[in-house]
Amino acid sequence: MSTPLQVTTARLGVPVTDLDHARGPVDAPVTIVEYADFQCHFCGAAHLNLAEVLRQRADTVRLVYRHFPIANVHPYAESAAEAAEAAGRRGRFWEMHDWLYDHQDQLDPVHLSLGIEQLGLPADEVNAEVAGMANADRIRRDFVGGIRSGVAGTPTLFVNDVRHDAGYDLADLLAAVDAAANA
Repeated sequence: MSTPLQVTTARLGVPVTDLDHARGPVDAPVTIVEYADFQCHFCGAAHLNLAEVLRQRADTVRLVYRHFPIANVHPYAESAAEAAEAAGRRGRFWEMHDWLYDHQDQLDPVHLSLGIEQLGLPADEVNAEVAGMANADRIRRDFVGGIRSGVAGTPTLFVNDVRHDAGYDLADLLAAVDAAANA
């Protein structure tokens, strides 16, 4: 007698808290948690689509960003995450986040420092934090939370705590948001 194959849906292993970086209404009926790597081009494509989802479903969606730098493939991913966190400590996480995705081909230290200056952040302070990995614990916490949630690559999205295994093109994301909002 054979045992039936059980299909399990991966769930978010670490709940969203006030410490997470979030865009959109706190009371939104749909929360998307994204585990991503600033140097990953697939994440860059997802970023554009997620921005459009937030625009089209402004009252429905909250987006939470969590770091999942894959350093053995993307050598500047960790320093980019450090820069985003350093900006976040100054209330500018999302501005740095957007700059990093808009300049994915310019994440080397020289260009990253120029980006920090372009955003009007204190370059010497932020560069020192990036170099000293001042935010490594936060980034590691996100990464470990991703592992606990079954994240194996980027981008990985969870819609209302359930892993979204469909694509991250705009139509797929809007369908997932609408289904979650109507569930």
